[in-house]
This record gives sequence, structure tokens and C-alpha cells, in this order.
Amino acid sequence: MNKHIDTFHTIIEQSNSIVFFGGAGVSTESGIPDFRSKDGLYHQTYQYPPEEILSHHFFVQHTEEFFKFYRNKMNALDYQPNITHMKLAELEKKGKLQAIVTQNIDGLHQKAGSKTVYELHGSILRNYCTSCGKFYDAKTVFSSTSIPYCECGGIIKPDVVLYEEALDDSVIYSATYAISHCDTLIIAGTSLTVYPASSLIQYFKGNHLILINRERTPYDHLANLIIHENLGNVFQYI
Repeated sequence: MNKHIDTFHTIIEQSNSIVFFGGAGVSTESGIPDFRSKDGLYHQTYQYPPEEILSHHFFVQHTEEFFKFYRNKMNALDYQPNITHMKLAELEKKGKLQAIVTQNIDGLHQKAGSKTVYELHGSILRNYCTSCGKFYDAKTVFSSTSIPYCECGGIIKPDVVLYEEALDDSVIYSATYAISHCDTLIIAGTSLTVYPASSLIQYFKGNHLILINRERTPYDHLANLIIHENLGNVFQYI
């Protein structure tokens, strides 16, 4: 076993209050494409740049085109949790993991059995009418062939945070509180380049900051332990 992975497992065994902060790299081993890698969504060619399609103004001005892209590229309903999701759920059951803070919207942490999950960017599993507020499940949106409408006539919008939209204050508060009160913070599968999510690291006051990512991040200098490895290779031995 790699000595860094061995050290990681030792820290896990000795920690009693862990928070896991994850990004797209957590779900890529389930087959879900990420956004910013060389093969990611943002490097593919569409009629409009993905960053523009996934923006609030595009949703309002080009709603039908938004849903074409959303149904084609954001449907994660058939994907299954991988070893990292499963091991995190086990750590929560054992009382070691206090919370998961995720930038992902696929719902795989909950599918694996995790209970305390703070979804910074929302979830594809929740959808609501922009007029009356009625909630709909993901199948309602992904099975539609055009713009999904509520029975009241309003447009059904996925409960995901688009560009130009603010994060949910209550989610930010809960995530910040969890990070500021844990003794070990594991940051994994994220480049830490998306603000304000990346700024949450500043609230950590604990003993062990662990970064697991295939590439370097702007916060590597703050970490006690850095592992450049696939997450499955790190978590499979826990």
C-alpha cells in the first residue's frame, strides 16, 4: 500500500469527527463525466458553451434549449454509487463521519445511504414549479420531451444552482458549521476553483486537512497530507 494512503487510513482510524468535502471527481468512477478535465463537459462542443447553457439568463431566455441540454447531459438517475460513496456511508454509520459537503447534484451519496449531506449546488432529484412552488421528482423532468410544465401552468425548474444564482444560505451555514467543528477535513475530487464553494476551506480549524485529487489545487500548501490518486484506490481499503 502507498505510504500516503497508509497514513490516510491511520488518520481516519484516529479521528472522531470527520467532514468530507467532495467534487465531480467523487462521481467520475461511477461513470458520470466531470466538467473541467480535458475530456470534461466544458471541453465539448455545443451550439452554446455549457457555461452559458447552465446559467440563469439562458434558462429564462432559451428555456427549451436549456432542457434539451439538461435532459441529455445531467441525467444521473441510472448511475450507481461507487466504492467512495459506499465507504463514506459506512463511516457515517460508525459515527466517525459527521457530514458530507458536496458540489455534486447527482444524489449518489444519499443513494449509498449517507444521511447528512449538504448539497452546495442543489440536486437533480428535486424540481419545483416556478409559479406555485409545487415539487416534482426527477423522472417528471427527464421524461418530458419539451419544457416541463406544472399543472398550474408554471415551468418546472430543477433545484440546481445555475450560474448567476446564489447558493442556499441555510446549506452554506450548515456546511460552514460542520467544517469549522470537525477535527479532520477530507477534500477530494475537486480542483477547488469554483467560488464560493472553495472558500469554505478557510473555516477549518481542526488537526488534519487531507487533499485527494489527481491534479494539484490552489490549496495544496495548506494540507497536512496530499494524495494524487484515484479515490477508489484510496477508499477501498477502509
